Amino acid sequence: MFDARQLTGPPLPSVRWEGGRDGRLVLLDQTRLPLEERLLACHKVPDVVEAIRQLRVRGAPAIGIAAAYGICLAAARLDPSQDVSQWREELQHARTELAQSRPTAVNLFWALDRMMRVFEETTTAKNVSLSELQDRLLAEAHAIRDEDRQMCHSIGRHGADLLPPGSGVLTHCNAGGLATAEYGTALGVLFTAHDQGKQIHVYVDETRPLLQGARLTTWELAQHSVPHTLICDSMAAQVMREGRVQAVITGADRIAANGDAANKIGTYGLALLARAHQIPFYVAAPSSTFDLTLESGEAIPIEERPAEEVTCGFGRRTAPEGVDVYNPAFDVTPASLITALITEHGVIRPVDRSSIERCLSPTPPL
Repeated sequence: MFDARQLTGPPLPSVRWEGGRDGRLVLLDQTRLPLEERLLACHKVPDVVEAIRQLRVRGAPAIGIAAAYGICLAAARLDPSQDVSQWREELQHARTELAQSRPTAVNLFWALDRMMRVFEETTTAKNVSLSELQDRLLAEAHAIRDEDRQMCHSIGRHGADLLPPGSGVLTHCNAGGLATAEYGTALGVLFTAHDQGKQIHVYVDETRPLLQGARLTTWELAQHSVPHTLICDSMAAQVMREGRVQAVITGADRIAANGDAANKIGTYGLALLARAHQIPFYVAAPSSTFDLTLESGEAIPIEERPAEEVTCGFGRRTAPEGVDVYNPAFDVTPASLITALITEHGVIRPVDRSSIERCLSPTPPL
């Protein structure tokens, strides 16, 4: 299914495209990190679906970018002798396959819908060639990637202003360059604050059961020379009680119209702990992560993952055979527990429907 090779140079982006309209999608396999840096090449849509489902590519923005390029892979296999209706049928099939890969991250559906709109706009022209369509779709996928890079840097600048010099900052899961096109959302804020000389220290939750914090966030922080300390998820309350943490910042996979935010399981608990210790709790996310069609977080679908991730994490059984397991991948933090939302357009505070609408609609320029 995949071509793979060991990386030999500096770390590459988590998602990139190689070649022209008949190129391939290349992913940094995040299931191998931090012990092995390995590239995977996707040549067809099922490759991308498998990579998303197995968390080889993860993080809401990165999933959306990968899905956009998945449509380009599908377009590369279209038959030039067919008509537009047949092309539409093939690409709609690809869209359905990609949309079913993971249910919670709204960026996936946002990117797929954007690609299909480009298809419809392009094919309204008479006698459009397949090569013209393929080039237009690839240009749009590149635009989604490039816009994400810009958004992450803007999020970093806005969020860094919220962190006083010398802050201890707790983060959960991974919301860095691995989860985006570049730089990251929550980690983008931390990288910017570090680059500004604020001398922050980051406390990293390991993030059970797949250890995205331990495996991925510490890896990224080390690459950027940001001082950090890894802790078990269950240690967060004690670290707060000891006064080591002055802010909590996470990413998000979907934010409802009222500001409720879905993120990696365990985020809701951190928000409750932060409120109990009077510590600000921030969520950093691009505008593409907002789902204004949902009134509240109660409507956000929560992905449930295989029991083996809990009972046999990383190949070693840690629970009895046949034990009942509940393994939701995400939880929803109520807007009432979020101090502010950090977007590419600025900081949303207070976190409520009217503040979100003012910031995001109409969308101001970056």
